[in-house]
Amino acid sequence: MNRNTNFSHRYLSVLLALGIGACSGDPALDAALDTINAADLLADIQTLSSDEFEGRAPSSPGEEKTIQFLKTEFEKLGLEPGNGESFFQEVPLVAMTADPNATLEIRGNGARNTFRNGEDFVAGTKRVVAQSGISNSELVFIGYGAVAPEYDWNDWAGADLRGKTVVVLVNDPGFATGDPDLFNGRTMTYYGRWTYKYEEAARQGVAGLFIVHETEPASYPWAVVQRGWSGPEFGLVAEDNNMSRAAIEGWWSVETARAVFAQAGLSYDSLKTLAHQRGFSPVPLGLTASVSVRNTIERSTSRNVLAVLPGSDRADEYFVYMAHWDHFGLGTPVDGDSIYNGALDNATGTAALLELAEAFVSLPERPSRSILFLAVTAEEQGLLGSEYYGQNPVYPLAKTVAALNMDVLNVEGRMNDISIIGYGNSELDDYLIEFATAQGREVKSDPNPAAGSYYRSDHFNFAKVGVPALYPGNGVDHVEHGEAWTREIRDSWRANQYHQPSDEYSSDWDLTGAIDDLLLYFRIGYRIANESTFPNWSEGSEFRALRDAMMGTGDSR
Repeated sequence: MNRNTNFSHRYLSVLLALGIGACSGDPALDAALDTINAADLLADIQTLSSDEFEGRAPSSPGEEKTIQFLKTEFEKLGLEPGNGESFFQEVPLVAMTADPNATLEIRGNGARNTFRNGEDFVAGTKRVVAQSGISNSELVFIGYGAVAPEYDWNDWAGADLRGKTVVVLVNDPGFATGDPDLFNGRTMTYYGRWTYKYEEAARQGVAGLFIVHETEPASYPWAVVQRGWSGPEFGLVAEDNNMSRAAIEGWWSVETARAVFAQAGLSYDSLKTLAHQRGFSPVPLGLTASVSVRNTIERSTSRNVLAVLPGSDRADEYFVYMAHWDHFGLGTPVDGDSIYNGALDNATGTAALLELAEAFVSLPERPSRSILFLAVTAEEQGLLGSEYYGQNPVYPLAKTVAALNMDVLNVEGRMNDISIIGYGNSELDDYLIEFATAQGREVKSDPNPAAGSYYRSDHFNFAKVGVPALYPGNGVDHVEHGEAWTREIRDSWRANQYHQPSDEYSSDWDLTGAIDDLLLYFRIGYRIANESTFPNWSEGSEFRALRDAMMGTGDSR
């Protein structure tokens, strides 16, 4: 990396003059903090998001350029390979493209109705087979499809639904009722996430599962579902070729749901209201469903990138910094541009790994615990690289102390605040609050907790296996322009640049706020890497039992 020392010292002077806590009083630590600077961060962002890297798609020439660049930079810093003698972990991927001409047929109660794929419903399968489907499968409505012991809730209780097709609502009962004592109220839990519902369907052995889409509880319109289920669907491949998954997984539009329930002589809206109540029992619809999907299958291999700084005396324990390196590669041209560069999403977070790595190797003494720098693949295809690592960890999960994920940095400048996505989930919040307060910043909760953003980035695959994971969000209260100004810029980016070729570096970017955040992230990792305790999930978190069982004592401390 081309480290710009003069810029670094100028920036540190600005921080000190503003009194935001860049100086620790420890000269050695300050020297490490001084290596985190905007010039280096920008140089790596520009490299990773350049046209030369072709949009960084998994299993493409752009991937090879990306992972070799990261490997070279980690080697320059003196970090060790994070997977034995290799900096890479292979991630087997499969892409399945379903024939869009499938139809859904609902029979029963003296009627037969047909629904159109892509308009009325979407359907696919995780099974790696040329064809999969359901034929005259009994339909059962089971509310939210949640098995949540910590909330004393089980929508599957008392019913053997193996071989049948179930219909479930999106989100969870807390959102629907707004009751803060039911699940987490309007803050989505993992039981409300669509991925959980398909996973639970597999555990219950059903033939198919359809989620009813409604815009408010889903937090996105039906068009997002339609786009997401068209074209290739990427996934990981289990040893059984995913045959343990339901034969059909999909969504219904709410209009389709109302039509099907009406065919059954039932009211969708009335049953939805009943499903908000604890003790709701599955309701057979007296109808059958048939649908078949034909797949074109393509297999490939992508790679996670791992680099490690071994700890001094607790080297078998790991703190993880993570970010996804991938984007969409070459795609449909927009205004003549077919390279989806992914500058903000997520060349920024990937470049941040290099900044933090340089800071840690600059310390005169290594932290007690090891630091793992993990750049994962295929986030844009469904968090697949991090999911693979969670299922195939290089380092024992019980020895993985915590993870911090960086996905899209702040490029608007310095902020008076910072948010925690998934605020209240774990004791990791306390670390961020302490160091953000030292910077003179206010810590806020997720601005849109109902959207379930905590379950939509790579840290979640650590949470899923019990490892506490922190996902900081960018602040919005700009020190000069205020909150409305920031929100307008970000809303425009989401509308016009998000997942588009126009997500490129702009000379309008101001990385001073990103540096504030990275200084904060460094301090969090540095503190945890030098402690002996293990931060845990909060009481009542859906991940607490996993961690307690993993640690073997019921208390990870």
